[in-house]
This record gives sequence, C-alpha cells and structure tokens, in this order.
Amino acid sequence: MIPSPMSGPISDPDEALRVLLEGNARFVAGSPEHPNQDAGRRAALAPGQKPFAVLFGCSDSRLAAEIIFDQGLGDLFVVRTAGHVTGVEALGSVEYGVAVLDCPLVVVLGHDSCGAVAAALDSLEGRLPGGFVRDVVERVTPSVLSARAAGIEEPEAIVDEHIRQTVDLLLERSQLLASRVAEGRLAVVGLSYRLHDGRARTVAARGIG
Repeated sequence: MIPSPMSGPISDPDEALRVLLEGNARFVAGSPEHPNQDAGRRAALAPGQKPFAVLFGCSDSRLAAEIIFDQGLGDLFVVRTAGHVTGVEALGSVEYGVAVLDCPLVVVLGHDSCGAVAAALDSLEGRLPGGFVRDVVERVTPSVLSARAAGIEEPEAIVDEHIRQTVDLLLERSQLLASRVAEGRLAVVGLSYRLHDGRARTVAARGIG
C-alpha cells in the first residue's frame, strides 16, 4: 500500500525514493494501481497538501510524472521546464516544495532523446535557435561541454551528465537544499527515464543511504 498524507506523511528520503521507484516498476510492468485518484482523495486534500517528493523534470509531454511513477493527487509537487533548466522561478518552486511543504526528496528527471540536449549539441555546430528557446539551449550547453571534456559522446550518456549537472547546480545555488541534505532531512536524486520501456534509473544521488 502506498503511503499518503492521509495515512501519515513520508519524512524519510530513502522511503520516499523507494515509493517512487516502486510506482515506476508497476508502470513498467503494466500493472499500475492508480492510487489517490478518486473523489474521496480529492475532497480530503482540499484543506491542504503534503506531497512526499518534489519532481523537477523536463517538460516533454511523455514525462507525465504521476503516470510514470503511478502516483495520484497530492503525492508529487511537480516543477517542469524544457531540459529541466534551472532559472530562479524553477529554483524558487523547488525550494517551496522543500521549505513550505517539507518534502524529503527532490528528483531531477531527464530522459533519452531530449530535444534540449540535441539542440545544445547543434548549437556547438553553429545552429542556434531563436527567441527564448536560445536561452534554454544556452543553459543546457555547459552540461554538454562538460560531457565532451570528459570524453563522453554517446547521446544518452550526455543526458546523464546533464542530469548530474542539474543535481549539483540545485545544491550549489540553494543553501536551503544543501543544508537539508547535510542534516539528513533531504535527498536530491537524478533519474533518467527511457522513453521506450518507461524505466527510470538512478544516475546521481545526494543524501541517500
């Protein structure tokens, strides 16, 4: 049975990650439980929310967090940007989930065939997008350059490096997140999602175990 705010909130980072990955395993196996999605749950949550994880993911339409992790209303505090780039609005939203909602887990969710990473690779060849899309690409490019400097060329491995860089960036920019990890009250974990089979695998973990 999946813990919920009604049966007692999850406060342990390891337990939060376990619940999330167990939900993903059900999704991959084709046996989701679709928890916490009925009218009773909706009514019970009306006075307030107590999600167990902040999900900071890419905006890709194939990464619907509650579906791929088999969760429901009130379980996840979701923040999404193209390429999970970290601007002040995104960082403030993640901090809100931790400081105000007291989530014990922050997940950075990336995926293979990421358009933002592909665009950053193209930009290194001089093919730059216009408008505000360029700003997104410019924020992904440092991860691509870091991967290249480490001799990483395979696209999925570059995505993994971008996820790791985002995890580290969250902890570098947010004193709140860093202090909670140091205190053992929070974990920040990077997961990479595979579009073909729906599996999320861990590529970075800070504060787990």
